[in-house]
Amino acid sequence: MARYPVYGRSLFARLARWTAKAAGHPLGFMLAVLVILAWAATGPLFGFSDTWQLVINTGTTIVTFLMVFLIQNTQNHDSAVVQLKLDELIRAERNAHNALLDLDELTDQELERLRAHYTELARLAREQLRRRGRDTGTPEVSLDWWVVAEGDAPHT
Repeated sequence: MARYPVYGRSLFARLARWTAKAAGHPLGFMLAVLVILAWAATGPLFGFSDTWQLVINTGTTIVTFLMVFLIQNTQNHDSAVVQLKLDELIRAERNAHNALLDLDELTDQELERLRAHYTELARLAREQLRRRGRDTGTPEVSLDWWVVAEGDAPHT
């Protein structure tokens, strides 16, 4: 089996991945539950004071604030990985349109035109399914409509 080189990551990236894994692990959840139970158990000791309530409110706010950034970093990384894997599948498929490799770079208007095109393909496939009982195969799909859309300059 081929071994791939191990690429270094920044300290922040490693911390973000570790934190996301730990927070999503059952032990992480149990630790959070134990903290809440310990806090609740100390309520009578502190007379359920405003300070006692402020401790949990401040703690959870700080943890939530920091987790937003750590989890967003992890999601950005995972999203990029999935996008690259999808791009590779498109690239490797002989009949696939390589023009679809960088869809994340298209404008919302271009994405909407592309979505409408594929919606029409799905409608035609359902129609074919009703008529012939099958909708399999890979019909040739022209993306010429996207290359030079009405009123647009050609895309390169």
